[in-house]
Amino acid sequence: MKIIEGFQQAKLVLSRRGSAQPTLEVDDREQAVRQIINEVRRRGDAALFDYTLKFDGVKLTSLEVSKKQITDAYRQVDVELLSALKLAAERIRAFHQLQRERALRTFTRGNAGWLVRPLERVGVYVPGGTAPLPSSLLMTVIPARVAGVKEVIVVTPPGKQGGVAPVTLVAADIAQVDRIFSVGGAQAVAALAFGTESIPSVDKVCGPGNIYVLLAKKLLYGVVGIDGLYGPSEVVIIADETANPEYCAADLLAQAEHGALSPSILITTSRGMSDKVRQAIEKQMKTLSRQSVIRESLEDRGIIVTVKNMDEAIELTNLYAPEHVCLLVDKSDAYVERLSNAGCIIFGQKATVAMSDYVSGPSHVLPTGGTARFSSPLNVMDFMKLANVNKVGKGLMTLAGKVAITIALAEGLDAHARAVELRLRGVTRKAGKVK
Repeated sequence: MKIIEGFQQAKLVLSRRGSAQPTLEVDDREQAVRQIINEVRRRGDAALFDYTLKFDGVKLTSLEVSKKQITDAYRQVDVELLSALKLAAERIRAFHQLQRERALRTFTRGNAGWLVRPLERVGVYVPGGTAPLPSSLLMTVIPARVAGVKEVIVVTPPGKQGGVAPVTLVAADIAQVDRIFSVGGAQAVAALAFGTESIPSVDKVCGPGNIYVLLAKKLLYGVVGIDGLYGPSEVVIIADETANPEYCAADLLAQAEHGALSPSILITTSRGMSDKVRQAIEKQMKTLSRQSVIRESLEDRGIIVTVKNMDEAIELTNLYAPEHVCLLVDKSDAYVERLSNAGCIIFGQKATVAMSDYVSGPSHVLPTGGTARFSSPLNVMDFMKLANVNKVGKGLMTLAGKVAITIALAEGLDAHARAVELRLRGVTRKAGKVK
């Protein structure tokens, strides 16, 4: 791991304001994704079958998962895991129902207001290339359902045996998904955007994925709604002298487990903490199954920063604007309000990102790459839209009709001015007759 001493040096490394994410640079991968998108748009299902064979090594005869396959999946999932998924779903649903109650509501005041409406059909991408991720399915589908989306469609890559992992199918059923399709990658996003013979087009595509999924979402924004462009997962752990180095090490290892591109950063106010955490990392790593991935991630993306005080730690974290912030400090509650740029803030006596990944309640689909400066976690409002309403009657025309005419003429739009003037004349004539 890279060791940095002092605020100024750390600031040079951690500030991401104005920096472009490498994942968004135009390269050969983007050109490949453009070709995939064009092929899916042109050839529909035939392109999906071809790309699934090419990229996943699976020859499918049908894209859609049948109801029988979903029913059969329950017999292949351990009872304890099934109970865990149901409890997680309950907690995720309860949180987002509360969020829905506090979210924007339809209103009118005077002559103006807005209408709040759920989206009609949403597509959810669920990663599954290296391992099934039922938690991501729950964290994306359930907020959509709570928001009132009429139809939710899931796309996910098939496993080597040709089918979708049973745990993913069970999670989809628990989350009340309408239809599931066994297709992944950029081709799945393109299918959701344009529609094919089997897969209907949707209003919005949501959920994380690999670089090809990200690039497809980027290129198709405007054809279809996009929730966000999610890069590698990341964490900043803030620790003081009261922190347990074993906890710090465990969370850094958990973050590095995501992959070689996942940043794992510790910012500490204790000079002795750095050595203790590194020792704990080496000790704990020996027992983990993904040692090679973790070691590569920590060597390339791991950072330990030592600063003078919590003020410096908070400022560095806000500059970095991470996906996750984990506060392993005394009286952590006192610092939550000061963290202005973060996708998710985890605090408390037993704080760990892993709990928020699975069962805390809020969606774990979060802004990455510094985008927490201007974007938010996936939530019920991602699945809703607003329509402004304006009621124009005699009162508003009398009050502000001449104002509208004046502004329209100043902009050189005399047709606009005339449209108002014609109506204003009618109001004025009627008012004169009354007099």
